[in-house]
Amino acid sequence: MKIAADREGAEVTGRHHDAEGGRDEDAVHDYVEQMAMTFARFGFPRMAARVLFALTTSDDASMTAGELAERLEVSPAAVSGSVRYLMQLNMLVREPVRGSRRDRYRLPDHAWYEVTASNGQIYEEIAKLALTGVDALGGPGTPAGSRVVEMADFLRFLQGEMVAILERWRLTRLGAPEDASPGPDPAGSV
Repeated sequence: MKIAADREGAEVTGRHHDAEGGRDEDAVHDYVEQMAMTFARFGFPRMAARVLFALTTSDDASMTAGELAERLEVSPAAVSGSVRYLMQLNMLVREPVRGSRRDRYRLPDHAWYEVTASNGQIYEEIAKLALTGVDALGGPGTPAGSRVVEMADFLRFLQGEMVAILERWRLTRLGAPEDASPGPDPAGSV
């Protein structure tokens, strides 16, 4: 199949490209929707995922609620609930628009690292809570008690691994010098 060329010599594929011909808005839209559906399959609210990936795929990673609603072709109310949810997860930062009553929402720098690091205590907290139920289950020697102890052990293992993973990421990706001391624990664990 031969692909025609437009006036600037760029390929014409039936997709909507930006002025420079590099960004394919239809493909970006499809990508955002596919990512949102994937996140929704794992329990993440679909609209919040759409907002998250609309911002992720925006070159400046910042939009007002109105811009998000327009981009996603949804109501401002749908965006409002989603940005609140994402802000609770520390995945969005709200900043006032100077001279306006509107706010802009942006992804924090190193968003995935920061969210993971700020929620680093979750495995330890769940492990501690899980162990409080072992006695009620008849102790660690019972089948149910044994399963809960194994869950807590796994979560504590995961907590330790997550701390190490975050530290390796910080050192390799975030530009920290190799010989730098680790500093504060990025996962906030004890």
